[in-house]
Amino acid sequence: MNSPVDPTAFQVILVTNAAEQKMFLDVPIMVYAHDRNWVSPLRSDVAKKFDSSNPFFQYGRLQQFVAIREAKPIGRIVSAVNDRLVDREGKNIGIFGFFECVEDFEVAQALLSAASQWLREQGMTEVRGPIDLSTHNNCLFLVDGFDSPPMVMMPYNPAYYPKFLEQDGWHKAKDAYAYDFPLDKPLSPEFEKGYKIACKSGVNFRPLRTKGEGFEQDAIGLYNLFTKAFSDNWSSTPRTQSEFLDEAKSLQSLVDPDVFPIAEYNGEMIGFWMGLPDYNIPLKHVNGSLNWLGIIKFLWHRRQIDQGRVIAICSLPEFRRKMVPLALIYLGMSGGIQKGKPYRRAELSWVYEDNAASRKLIEASGGKIYKTYRMYEKTLV
Repeated sequence: MNSPVDPTAFQVILVTNAAEQKMFLDVPIMVYAHDRNWVSPLRSDVAKKFDSSNPFFQYGRLQQFVAIREAKPIGRIVSAVNDRLVDREGKNIGIFGFFECVEDFEVAQALLSAASQWLREQGMTEVRGPIDLSTHNNCLFLVDGFDSPPMVMMPYNPAYYPKFLEQDGWHKAKDAYAYDFPLDKPLSPEFEKGYKIACKSGVNFRPLRTKGEGFEQDAIGLYNLFTKAFSDNWSSTPRTQSEFLDEAKSLQSLVDPDVFPIAEYNGEMIGFWMGLPDYNIPLKHVNGSLNWLGIIKFLWHRRQIDQGRVIAICSLPEFRRKMVPLALIYLGMSGGIQKGKPYRRAELSWVYEDNAASRKLIEASGGKIYKTYRMYEKTLV
């Protein structure tokens, strides 16, 4: 007589073939089946991260895991070693990412344990996450603000993910915030005044160019400025110019130049306000696939975009006294509310909790924290 099958039994396996990779990619479908706020990332974009053509493999290594119960995927995780992060921080710190799991702590614990063990075998003594290979990709867990969908290129997860990590002995490494900007109120006069001061100081402002050689030149300028201005960002690692340009080209058709002002001085890019329309609104309707039907749905629902995300406000330090940050905020906000524009609100995200200078400027312009995100760490013993 056969023994009855335990419906609670599951196993965590390495992803080693196409069938297991499909299960890995299928996990979110089960996790978010009844979550109206979830926006599926494009399945092809996630799969591309594990293709040998990903530049990550030039400076890192990874292992995918998937949890299976009754032949169905119920969880997944990736452990990775980013050698650039190890070199920068001067310690053997690994990362985990791409974490998704049904509401079952035992499954989550088994996934985290498998990822941690792999990192131990790679010589790592600490682990941080969630980070999908680098902080230039998806990272952080949402810990407060589950009542609305994420904006474009921002993380989202069930409320039980942070609880599972804390139950498993992980501790907070750092929080980050998303700020809400209603666009129904004008900025205070200080921002327009800052713009006028910057102009009188010899700073020129213009929209990002979005076509041809002009776009390529601006993308290179953005890369150089990013490298200068954000080189000290916590847990961040540098990108090569080719990596940055590949990402820029993938976003080229999505840019609204009216909410992407550039600041220049003597012909050199010295600041920018990086805004993007919230393309999560149409992406929510394509179910992770831009096949012919998905493209039709995307184009149809694109007309519903009425909000945007400000990804970064950047100015070289020596131009802050010339009021360049205030000027960029003035231009970016003014561009979003001009006649014919659909934007009714904006989000500025994300900003680390200890970035006092940026937070002060954002809050002075009317931004209010409405979502909180968290990075976790754990010592590997």
